[in-house]
This record gives sequence, C-alpha cells and structure tokens, in this order.
Amino acid sequence: NHLVEYSHGLLEVLSMPTRAHQRLVAFLFRLLADFVEVHDLGEVFFAPYRVQLWPGKYREPDLVYLTHERVLQSTEAYAVGADLAVEVVSEDAPMRDLQTKRREYAQAAIPEYWIVDPRKCKISVLRLEERAYVVSGDYGPGEQALSVLLPGFGVDVAAVFAAAD
Repeated sequence: NHLVEYSHGLLEVLSMPTRAHQRLVAFLFRLLADFVEVHDLGEVFFAPYRVQLWPGKYREPDLVYLTHERVLQSTEAYAVGADLAVEVVSEDAPMRDLQTKRREYAQAAIPEYWIVDPRKCKISVLRLEERAYVVSGDYGPGEQALSVLLPGFGVDVAAVFAAAD
C-alpha cells in the first residue's frame, strides 16, 4: 500500500496521497491544462507519469507541463525532461519536495518548479538561473502565484488551498 521510487540506488517508499493532496493536484491540473489548451502550448500530465531527468533517473511530479517540442521528444512511457514541474509537499517527507527534488529538477534543467506547501498555505514559484533555482515569488492567501514560463498564467492561492477542503 505504498508508492515506491528508485533513486540513486535506493528505494524511496512514499506514502499514498491523501484526499486533500489529490484535490489540490486536481484543481491545479484543471487550471494549468485549460490554460495550456486554450493557448495551444503543449500538454499537461499528472502523476503517475514518469519524467526522465537524465539517463537512468526518473521522477513522477504531481503535475508536469511539456511544450509541443518536448512532447515530440518524449515516449509514450515517459517524458524526456519537462518545462514545468509542480509538487505538492507531502506531510511525511517534506524535504524530498523542498530540497531533493528541487536539486534534481535544477540538475535536469527544468525551467520552472512550483512547490505547493499546504502546511504553510504557500506556493513558491522557482525559476532556473544557470544550474540552480531562484525564488521568483513566494505567494500566500490573498495573492496570485504567477508563472514566469507561461505569461498570463496565475492561480489564486486561497482558492488552491480551499480546494483541499
């Protein structure tokens, strides 16, 4: 009754997503997928869909946006890289999303990474500069989290976390 990821020669045992986690992911998926579809920018997928970060290294972001070009480079089984990854911080292992995946996604040159943290009611939008992420914005209730990669795309932070209820 657990999800498992193989990382750096070790098995990572992940807890099953909660209902609140799934609601957050579903809400964000609908917003992002609608925006991408309306503007014909590519495709959006949700876990479990593997993203190859580099040969032999895969992750399954909660949400992943791929440009048309990246979709063509990818296979039916997995995406080869990503343009935007979104992770909802898990309660049992927050450092995996806050540190480990942040480092790995930067190493894989994913241009934008969103960290959705229900514990703090905060969405951090990170953009890649050289080989590391810098915070483009830390957004809380009453604010709109804005994408750097997708001009015009933003989400009302309060509405995102209200979706979990």
